[in-house]
Amino acid sequence: MQRLRKIIGVSVVVALAIVVLHLAHTHALEPLRAQVEGMGLWAPLGIVALRGISILLPALPSTAYSLLAGALLGFETGLITIFITDVVFCQIAFAVAKRYGQKPVQALVGEKASKRIASFNQAQIEGNPFLLTGLLMTGLFDFVSYAAGLGGTKWKTFTPALIISVALSDPPIVALGAGVFSGGKLMLGVALLGVFALAIISGAVKKYQRKNS
Repeated sequence: MQRLRKIIGVSVVVALAIVVLHLAHTHALEPLRAQVEGMGLWAPLGIVALRGISILLPALPSTAYSLLAGALLGFETGLITIFITDVVFCQIAFAVAKRYGQKPVQALVGEKASKRIASFNQAQIEGNPFLLTGLLMTGLFDFVSYAAGLGGTKWKTFTPALIISVALSDPPIVALGAGVFSGGKLMLGVALLGVFALAIISGAVKKYQRKNS
């Protein structure tokens, strides 16, 4: 019953997002997209900067930039932009935490976010690469990157988990943005299925983490 409620909740959020994005497409996107095309390389670089800051400062929303990348840059360019950004900036977050420890991380993200980072079971992440990959596929991937560094996870363990998680979790969100704004029904349908799959994975991973904590 609880899982059904979560699925219904996700469905409502996705439906509302589609409505909002459709309205934005109808009234504002086309002029903006024309301006973006005229910006050339600066448009992807701008999204890289915004997404990267949202990863290093987890209080800022990051999923919106995946939708924005798909909407403004198209699926292929948007996905490449987000994929590279996630891999690079999650590595930076991991490296900062691993090299400099708790105090610099807390100074960077704030006390509230720092407590959330500390809530992850570090030994469990280090000893379970499958759990690490699953957590990185959730909306808490930025927190998990810091937590893995603080917990002493090795780079050779973190990097493959990060690449796999990003390769699986980024396409549905970028495709959702591209599908809504381009009117591609097939892409939109596949994207929605991917989003539902990510929601189910996220719920299962969090439940497993709570159970073993």
